[in-house]
Amino acid sequence: MNPIAELILGFQNLMAQLPDWLQPLIVALAGAVPFIEGEGAATIGIIGGINPVIAAIAGALGNFIAVALVVYLGAAIRARFAKSPEDATPKTARREKFQRAFNRYGVAGVSLLGPLLLPTHFTAAALAGSGISKGRVLVWQAAAIVLWTTLLTLFITGVIAFAV
Repeated sequence: MNPIAELILGFQNLMAQLPDWLQPLIVALAGAVPFIEGEGAATIGIIGGINPVIAAIAGALGNFIAVALVVYLGAAIRARFAKSPEDATPKTARREKFQRAFNRYGVAGVSLLGPLLLPTHFTAAALAGSGISKGRVLVWQAAAIVLWTTLLTLFITGVIAFAV
């Protein structure tokens, strides 16, 4: 057996030892981690032997809950410390790059395309820190999380079905 197959089998055996109710919770916790996100967590769950739909929902929920906390915290920090929109964040090359992308694509574009470059947590924090309404940020972040988690779940499920 090749090393990757052994690793996957070992991971599946580990997940199988956990109670059924705990498996999606582990996936949701993984989804809350930047760079793993909903799509990475769903992939982990699927490889671990969890039903792809349950893995996708758990990963996306974990990701969204973490992003919502970031948005609410970012908006609260901005409201507490910023006297004007210009005071909200220091001028840096990264900030200017974000501002150019935001000016070009808007909240929807930055949210939907952001996961190609940055974790949703970072994009959400930048949007909330810019003074965009929490509701608007959360709606578009939810759309991005659902979109990317669904796409990767379908891809991984197809790859596994093809490989087996």
